[in-house]
Parts: sequence; structure tokens; C-alpha cells
Amino acid sequence: MSLSLAQIAHFLIALTALLVGSHVMGFLFARWRQPRVLGEITAGLILGPTLFGALLPEFQRQCFPDYGPTPKILGFVYQMGLLLLMFLSGAEIRSTFQRGERKTILSIVLAGTLIPFIVGMLALGVFDASALVGSKSNETSFLLIFGIAIAVTSIPVISRIMFDLGVLETSFARVVLGAAVLEDILLYVVLAVALGLVQTAGRDEFGLAPLLDIHPGTSDATFWHVGATLGFFAFALLLGPLIYRALAGFRFNILRISNPIAFELVFMLAMTSVCVFLGITPMFGAFLAGLVAGTMPDGAAHPRADIKSVSFALFIPAYFALVGLRLDLLHHFDPLFFAAFLAFACIIKALSVWAGARAVGEPPRTAWNLAVAMNARGGPGIVLASVAFDAGIISERFHVALVMLAIVTSLIAGSWLGAVVRSGRPLR
Repeated sequence: MSLSLAQIAHFLIALTALLVGSHVMGFLFARWRQPRVLGEITAGLILGPTLFGALLPEFQRQCFPDYGPTPKILGFVYQMGLLLLMFLSGAEIRSTFQRGERKTILSIVLAGTLIPFIVGMLALGVFDASALVGSKSNETSFLLIFGIAIAVTSIPVISRIMFDLGVLETSFARVVLGAAVLEDILLYVVLAVALGLVQTAGRDEFGLAPLLDIHPGTSDATFWHVGATLGFFAFALLLGPLIYRALAGFRFNILRISNPIAFELVFMLAMTSVCVFLGITPMFGAFLAGLVAGTMPDGAAHPRADIKSVSFALFIPAYFALVGLRLDLLHHFDPLFFAAFLAFACIIKALSVWAGARAVGEPPRTAWNLAVAMNARGGPGIVLASVAFDAGIISERFHVALVMLAIVTSLIAGSWLGAVVRSGRPLR
């Protein structure tokens, strides 16, 4: 269906404002020695109901309407920005993990995930969290979400921070991203269980599960989400590089011969589509596609360089700006609760990661760098907040607190790692 001139104008005005704001604020934050990504999120806060909407509410709603095609098209831009960021992050990790890296990654995942998750759930027995529970009033789902919120680490934000700092291909980055990938796999499986507990019939009408007569909210659905997630990751890591090389080397692969960039994008979208069909979080399909594509020789990196240029000019800044645009800090932000929650989450997560790193012989300074980096909750923290709120598991007050936790911890991580890099000291 074609759009009217007014609808096209609405979309172009909104996208132009987001791009100008995100690039200007990203530049300013970089000049202030802060991660560009936080400037892009700040641009969204300025353009959203927190500032622009508070000063000129009618004009803000005209620029960013919540009806018609504009929010749907911006939603597409948001999803593409996230998928491209994950794809490029995966493609940058071309080296295999050294033995010391594998040992550190495993120790960080075990200590830095299990301890915060368990402590987070135990903490709910100490204070009254009834005001944080959503409309579904499912205490088990809320318990799981609270545990995930304490333990989660952001792959998109921490990868963007390290990209901006020029350390994305270092041993430190491989350890952080490797641990974050394994950690988020485990936590997204738990998230699938939490969502399954509050789902009602008719929610899942697309994918393989309905074809197998697996109904939402049943034990079969829980087993399906867990098994499909683990099975797809094992398949992608073991057989993905072989499949990619076979397709890339096929002499009749007209797509790769005519346009290598299109081949890379189609491969990413195909992997992501398989994830959606299986009921797996799409962004991990894009990350695994990048990880698989990154196994090719350096000659294949040229198309990804072009994809990176366009992505960091358009889709990725727009993605982070839209994150900030959707927040309303004036009406749903509790500063006292957030300060206490921030301190609790950061202390538990940092001490757990530090202990895991020290347990395998990492020096204290390296252990603290890893602890701060793994505390950045960014994208997954925001996704967790949005999905749990939409499902009725958490209240809007807790939703805003989780998003702010993701932003503030990313700011802390960016400031800390940036100071270490500028000092000339190695991160690991």
C-alpha cells in the first residue's frame, strides 16, 4: 500500500531529526570522551517525551506520531539497526579464543551469571516488590525477570563502546564478547521460560511450534524454546562456517558474483529468519551470522566494510536514538528506587565477575576492567525491559528503572574503559 505525501513527510521529518540529533550528540559525547552510543541515546531522550514532549507536546506528537505508518517504519529501522550491529559485532571476532581466553570466559560466565541471578532472586524475599510486578501478577515470571536483570550483559552496547575505542579486535574484547554471548544465551533461555508462563492461547501463530501443535504456556512450549535455542546455536557454530564457505564458493552463486554486499545481507537475514521461525531471539541469529561470515579470509571483509559504513551512518545511530525516544522519565522514573537498585545490581555483578576473573589467575587490574565491562547492560537490558513490560510481567516503574540501569551502566563502562585506553595501559 502506497503512502500519502503527508505520511512520507511525517516519516522523513522523524528520521531526519533522529539522524541529525544522534550524530550531533554522538560527536559531542566523543569530544567529551564518552561513548558515542550514549550521545545517540541522549538525542532520543531530548526528542522524546522527556524533554521535547514536555516543552512542546503537540509539536512533538506531530513530529513523532504514535499512529499511522511512521512508528511502523521507524520500528523497522530500529530492528535493522539492532540486527546490523549484531552482525558487524560478530564479524569482527575473527580469531579463535586462546586457551587462557577460554578459561577466563568460562569462569566469568559461571561466576558472573549464576551468582547475580541467584542473589537477585533471593533478594526478593527481603523487600516488598509488589509495586514492580506487572498486570499478569505472575510471581514466578517476575522472579526470573528480576534475576535476569541483575545478571544481564549487553553485547550491542559494549561492542559499540569497544568499537569506538578501537579495541574491538583485542584479546580483552574477545573475552568480554565471548562471555557476554554465552551469558546472554543462558539468560534468554530463562527469558523464554518466563514469557511462556504468562502466554495465553493464540499468542504464537507463526513458526514451527504451532505447526507441531505446541501451545503457548504449556510445558511442551517451555521445552521447545529451550531445545530450539540450544540446538540452533550448536548447529550454527559447528556447521555454519561449512555452509557459508560452500555457498560462497559455489560457482553458480550469481548473488555473490554480482553483488557481494547483497550476499552478506541475505545470509544475515536468512539466519535471522530461521531464528524467528524457531522462536529464538532474532538478534542472536544476526550475531551468529556475523560470527560465521567472519571466518572467511580477509578478502571477504571488503563487503562488510561497506555494510559497516552505511550501518553506522544510518541504522545503528537511529536504533539507539529510538531507544531514548521511547522513554518518559518525567512521569515514570523513581530516583530513590533507581539509586538503590543501581547500587545493588552493579555491586553484585561487578564482584561476581571480578571473583570469576581472579579465580583463573587474571591480575586485579584486568579483573576490574572485566567487571566494569560486563556491567554494561545496554541493548539486552532494554530488550528485557520492553519484552517483560509488554508481556505484563513488570510494571512501568520497573520498566523505566531497567532501561535507565542499562544506560547508566553503559555510561560507567564507557567512561572507565575510555580512561584506561587513553592512559596507555592495556585492558588485559
